[in-house]
Amino acid sequence: MSHSVHPYAHRLGIIRDWKSRWFGVKTQYKNFLLCDITIREFLEKKLRGYYVAGIDIERSQKTLRIIIKTSRPGMIIGRSGDGIVKLRDAVVKHLAKRGIPQTQEIKMDVEEIRSPESSAAIVSYMIAEGLEKRLPFRRVMKQTVEKVMANRDVQGVKIRLGGRLGGADMARVEDLKKGRIPLQTFRANIDFHREKAHMTYGDIGIKVWIYKGNIFAKTK
Repeated sequence: MSHSVHPYAHRLGIIRDWKSRWFGVKTQYKNFLLCDITIREFLEKKLRGYYVAGIDIERSQKTLRIIIKTSRPGMIIGRSGDGIVKLRDAVVKHLAKRGIPQTQEIKMDVEEIRSPESSAAIVSYMIAEGLEKRLPFRRVMKQTVEKVMANRDVQGVKIRLGGRLGGADMARVEDLKKGRIPLQTFRANIDFHREKAHMTYGDIGIKVWIYKGNIFAKTK
């Protein structure tokens, strides 16, 4: 029997890089790890609805840089950049509230995602948004698959929903797949994300796999 492995973690060091990158930092491992997890959890909750594809954290000896990848950067940056300043202040305040010591200067950058339909995180949020608006789940899945496959760089997509679908009393799992999803191939560029749709009768789990072709040593 094979094991279910996270597609991102499965390819770390081969075609994927770590989402937290520390340079020249040897001490205070426990505090830095707790700080990274707290920042990520806070921003994921705070920026729900802003179409965020990922949050990367880079540490050097003096600075802590948070990189937010989104398809709608204007919503986060705000008018004349006041939105990003408020968000940075909110992060500093949250860390102080949790009693996490912060010795490094916090900087925040926003990166734009050019094709949101080929990002698993954004696609999974779009599905959650549709389900929370009470749209039929089969229609949401079918329309999303067609949107994703319309991108030239996407070669396969798979969507899995689990929970009380359609308000049914018994939970079940529904899949929809189009194209190829080679999960065991290390060089396969597979984007994966989990999301939850918060319904009145409980959460519906959403998983999205998007295959964008192979990455070889030359193209890497």
